[in-house]
Amino acid sequence: MKRQLPEKRRRIAKRLSEWACLWALGGMIYYAIEMVFRGFSHWSMFVLGGFCLLFFGMQGVLTGWEDPLWLQVVRCTAFVTAGEFITGIIVNKWLQLEVWDYSDQPMQLFGQICVPFIILFSGLCVVGIFLSGFVLHLFFGEKQPRFHVL
Repeated sequence: MKRQLPEKRRRIAKRLSEWACLWALGGMIYYAIEMVFRGFSHWSMFVLGGFCLLFFGMQGVLTGWEDPLWLQVVRCTAFVTAGEFITGIIVNKWLQLEVWDYSDQPMQLFGQICVPFIILFSGLCVVGIFLSGFVLHLFFGEKQPRFHVL
């Protein structure tokens, strides 16, 4: 006989499944992007990419996808930039793994983040916001995102 999970446990299991799916998808996509454009990547980029896509989806769910797209992009770009900086300090400076170095880029901070890549990441954030919203809706039955610019 199949045992029914109490409603609260089902909601928790569903939410954990959503998080795991977004994290794994984000990690795979970011790792693949690096492989295509750089020819190599590092496991830390999989982890960071996963957390970024997870954040994109969760910020949308928590706001009911009601915030204008520009505000979501600003929020997500700030998250990605902070994540890149923190990961860079740990992986590149503390552990000295030399995964990336933006020291030769304009407007950089400790070689870990720079304005040109922040702009590039903001474009990827738009894609990630759309992707996470539709994955959550199509595969997990979350509210359908309705994107608006203003």
